[in-house]
Amino acid sequence: MIDFRSDTVTQPCAAMRQAMFDAPLGDDVYQDDPSVNALQDYAAELLGFDDALFTPSGTQANLLALMAHCGRGDEYICGQQAHNYLYEGGGAAVLGSVQAQPIENLRDGSMDLNKVRAAIKADDIHFVKTKLISLENTINGKVLSQDYMAAIQALAFEHNLRMHLDGARAFNAAVKLDIPICELVQYFDSVSICLSKGLGAPVGSLLMGSQDFIARARRWRKTCGGGMRQAGMLAAAGLYALQHNVARLADDHDNALYLAKQLAAITELDVKPELVQTNMVFVKSEVVNFNELAAALQNQGIFISGGQVLRLVTHLDVNKDKIDKLVAAIKRYIRG
Repeated sequence: MIDFRSDTVTQPCAAMRQAMFDAPLGDDVYQDDPSVNALQDYAAELLGFDDALFTPSGTQANLLALMAHCGRGDEYICGQQAHNYLYEGGGAAVLGSVQAQPIENLRDGSMDLNKVRAAIKADDIHFVKTKLISLENTINGKVLSQDYMAAIQALAFEHNLRMHLDGARAFNAAVKLDIPICELVQYFDSVSICLSKGLGAPVGSLLMGSQDFIARARRWRKTCGGGMRQAGMLAAAGLYALQHNVARLADDHDNALYLAKQLAAITELDVKPELVQTNMVFVKSEVVNFNELAAALQNQGIFISGGQVLRLVTHLDVNKDKIDKLVAAIKRYIRG
């Protein structure tokens, strides 16, 4: 099986499985699982935060952040393409009574600072209270610049707003920019990190922030059913991922560019290799039905996600040989 649907499909390697098997365990709800504590301490130090919280998923990590920063009737500003607005079931509104104020994402993934400023509500009883700006890096495979994040942080300071980063693939951004992850996330009051995407762990995300912030998030985690008891077996996988699978993300970026160049040679497809920054390739076509293509490839053991735009994602279980097999299969399908 060859799977290009997402970097969430990665399988733990033998060494990661052994680390899971050997993990010392406790009860994380009582905060005495040594493997969970080791992961949280390591991640907090690595990213430059006071504290960290292990969560079952990135969706929950973002939800806890929004609910810990905002109260009922408050608002957060985010991009229209932001995962915590578009793809996480509206959890902030459903469970936290927190309103999202989406702003159009520009082509580079950023939001126009003037539009962000205009969306901040005045202190008036007719309006919700704007409390937070939430960014995503990477967003659709694009890396936000350090200059942009510094500029929007200055805007947040100006209006006494907090800053949250949905950093599901923040390590991809740091590797692309060739900077330490702590430098990438320095502009934010809180950051969520996904361990089960390109880093290759089977389950889990981390939320980082101040001790008071994490204390509030921990309470919300319990409310949302996120207490996992002997979670150390999962935490050990996350710690292994952080210690061994960060630098190799550059291989995924190289493979994505290689894939884009191979697909760009197929005249029926619209692919722009120059736009590939990390591990995602986006493909358009006026003649190829990607839903039908996905069904045809699945019969050959190759998995892609259909839709109007085809998103192909490289990860640690994808190499150039598998990319060549995908490209050859697409060519056969198009040529009939």
